[in-house]
Amino acid sequence: MLPTNITFQFLPGELVITPNARRRLARDEVLRALQRHSRGDAGDFAGEPPSPRPRVRLEGCCRLSAFRAQDGTRFLIITEPNEALTTVLLPEDC
Repeated sequence: MLPTNITFQFLPGELVITPNARRRLARDEVLRALQRHSRGDAGDFAGEPPSPRPRVRLEGCCRLSAFRAQDGTRFLIITEPNEALTTVLLPEDC
């Protein structure tokens, strides 16, 4: 079960997942990653452990987080600068 008492740094707006990511990722893993992303967690960049430190927010820039599913599949979450749209995708979907 996913926690309900979550503090968000921003709301992700409309959520979109690419067909490739939908096929290859478990729903619960995507939801946990979306929660982390919305709290400002950048996830797992360059194989480093996840960091709960807040990221610097640059005006007019997308928010980007990278995560790894339990099976090792790497995926990205990108929120547009106006926070109207958040996309979940695999690197090869770019």
